[in-house]
Amino acid sequence: MITRLSQLFVRTLRDDPADAEVASHRWLVRAGYIRRVAPGIYSWLPLGLKVLAKVEAIVREEMDAIGAQEVRFPALLPREPYEATNRWTEYGPNLFRLADRKGGDYLLGPTHEEMFTLLVKDLYSSYKDLPLSLYQIQTKYRDEARPRAGILRGREFVMKDSYSFDIDDAGLEASYQAHREAYIAIMNRLGLEFVIVQATSGAMGGSASEEFLAVAESGEDTFVRSPGGYAANVEAVVRPLAEVQDASGVPAAHVEDTPDSPTIESLVALSNARFPRSDRAWQASDTLKNVLFMLRNPDGTRTPLAIGLPGDREVDMKRLEAAVAPADVEPFGEADFEAHPDLVKGYIGPAALGVGEFEGDEPPAGKVMYLTDPAVVAGTRWITGANEAGHHVYDLVCERDFRSDGVLDVAEIREGDPAPDGSGPLSLARGIEMGHIFQLGRKYAEALGLKVLNENGKLVTVTMGSYGVGVSRAVAAVAESHCDERGLAWPRTLAPYDVQIVPAGKDAAMFDYAERLALELSAAGIEVLLDDRKASPGVKFTDAEMLGMPTTVVVGRGLASGLIEVRDRASGERTELNAEGAAEELIALLKS
Repeated sequence: MITRLSQLFVRTLRDDPADAEVASHRWLVRAGYIRRVAPGIYSWLPLGLKVLAKVEAIVREEMDAIGAQEVRFPALLPREPYEATNRWTEYGPNLFRLADRKGGDYLLGPTHEEMFTLLVKDLYSSYKDLPLSLYQIQTKYRDEARPRAGILRGREFVMKDSYSFDIDDAGLEASYQAHREAYIAIMNRLGLEFVIVQATSGAMGGSASEEFLAVAESGEDTFVRSPGGYAANVEAVVRPLAEVQDASGVPAAHVEDTPDSPTIESLVALSNARFPRSDRAWQASDTLKNVLFMLRNPDGTRTPLAIGLPGDREVDMKRLEAAVAPADVEPFGEADFEAHPDLVKGYIGPAALGVGEFEGDEPPAGKVMYLTDPAVVAGTRWITGANEAGHHVYDLVCERDFRSDGVLDVAEIREGDPAPDGSGPLSLARGIEMGHIFQLGRKYAEALGLKVLNENGKLVTVTMGSYGVGVSRAVAAVAESHCDERGLAWPRTLAPYDVQIVPAGKDAAMFDYAERLALELSAAGIEVLLDDRKASPGVKFTDAEMLGMPTTVVVGRGLASGLIEVRDRASGERTELNAEGAAEELIALLKS
């Protein structure tokens, strides 16, 4: 069957959407694949829906290949199962909550661990029923605070989530590896350059966790990798504690007058001018800055948190958010400073945080929690705030003069930092999260009572794995890496049509030939888009490049000489074919 562009529900746009930040968003909207309904919510138009269906087919085929079975749950879910796992609270404002006419609480499903667990609990009761893997491809809902980048970060999206159920940890490991291999196959078939990285489990829980990231400058995830093979999302990088230092020769801590030095840069300059070291110059890394935040817990309470880290580093907010989840992070506001008058902006030190700066006193009740960077270890020597405007403490030694409540590794990771496993210097890159796999263990099974009888007739808790792929996000990720300044350039596996035929002129013979060629190709199973519009060649060529079919056949003036032109969208290569017998050559080319 031929699709005629004059009848296709599509309208290309001259201008970029006002909110477009990335290439995929720009071209998917301009080429008529998706249409914005509200922030983070998009309609899928015929062209976009065809690509989405092809992504779904690839995912479905690879899941079926490892023996997973497809189910479908509702998107509208009752509160009670999520209450049992505490995720009704833990999800916080990211959850869409609603009530029915009788006052019953419901939610729009962000993910379906609870539903899968309860389904298996309802139907299975013996080890003989396991292992089992179930999956669904379904629309999910999360109330993103900052929806952006089109369908890359939306509030409504299509995801494949699957779950494995095993009798023991060895079974979970086997299921996890089977899903991992399936995901590798999916990413390869989608034509993505991807990397598998260590990741945090976040609100999902569980132990082992890996992300599949499509390498892209526009990606929201920053990851690191080393020459020796280490790879991790920056949120999952765990830096080792620094080596303990010998501070026996460090003078006693002393407070100095340091006017007009509320910044690290100004403090270092003043220190080198007025209090020079004998061995070397003071550096930003010699200063201990203490950064304040408020944590908003899922129950609505707020907890102050101070983080001490070397002055040459900043707190990485994504690392911090991952570390304190499910709590949210808020700036320490003016009202918070008023509630803690002992905290002087720009001059905050451990003494004001109630950690016994000089005496080693026990921390008083109700103090601000104080956590320090892995670089802040016993014997390290610092300049830090004296909790008085215009004053700093020098030669303050960790464990001798102050201590913290624990370690929190949330400082930014930099290019060239050593890999935690010693495999070399880290390089940073950005990526789009395409898949995430978790060894959930028994968290959800225990919360919801999923047990089966083992071979000895004893009830045991089932162990689970969870595996997600962003199906609608894959459309954007592929578009992101398969486009140029003229529009989209789909790989053949995902393109809405294999070939677009463009009669480039007004001559009826061109349209007649294009029609016959389209019929021959369609009869051979080639998906054809025929541009039968009475538009100028320039308009047709511009639209063809924007729509991005992998092959364009131009039927133009050369037809009078028995020739047609074939254009490859990705490479730009152009070749001429004899019009007579061109269908056979094209079929061979397109099916090779």
